[in-house]
Amino acid sequence: MMMILDQKFYNRPTLEVARDLLGKKLIRRIDGTALSGIIVETEAYCGTNDSACHAHRGQTLRNAVMFGPPGCAYVYFTYGMHYLLNMVTQEEGNPCAVLLRAIEPLSGLTEMRARRKRHGKELTNGPAKLCQALAIDKSFNGWDLTKGSQLWVEDCQTVESQSILSTPRIGIDYARKEDREALWRFLIIA
Repeated sequence: MMMILDQKFYNRPTLEVARDLLGKKLIRRIDGTALSGIIVETEAYCGTNDSACHAHRGQTLRNAVMFGPPGCAYVYFTYGMHYLLNMVTQEEGNPCAVLLRAIEPLSGLTEMRARRKRHGKELTNGPAKLCQALAIDKSFNGWDLTKGSQLWVEDCQTVESQSILSTPRIGIDYARKEDREALWRFLIIA
């Protein structure tokens, strides 16, 4: 039985959502085939006070989805070649989101390998890699993740706090020192 995460799950403090997404199942349905994986790494981006957040300087066309309702996908294009998937959190108007950094593949591996031309650890161990493997692109920007159609997250398992490692986020050299050093990247450890 599917237990799709609802808007209430996402409408909470971003750091809590980022931790609680660990162990959940990301699902992408393409032509009747389910591609899925367990979320094993996330990063939190906490609105206008977080200089690493896309919404730090206010609303733009690019980040407008972040100002919308919780439970929507914020997908953006970076470095002229990669899509990245975020999940909007907290109340509407407060632009916060969680970046999905990595999943552990469960189903649809043949399709993922065909898209990535890779296998094993390299398949979905980065935010751009998981988007490529699951065919997530800009068409999902603003997508309602709570509908259970094409792209969604299901409750799967709860990861205990002793199994979660918190570190600084990656690739935010432009941010203020305190934001660069914030322990807002979360990973499942063995």
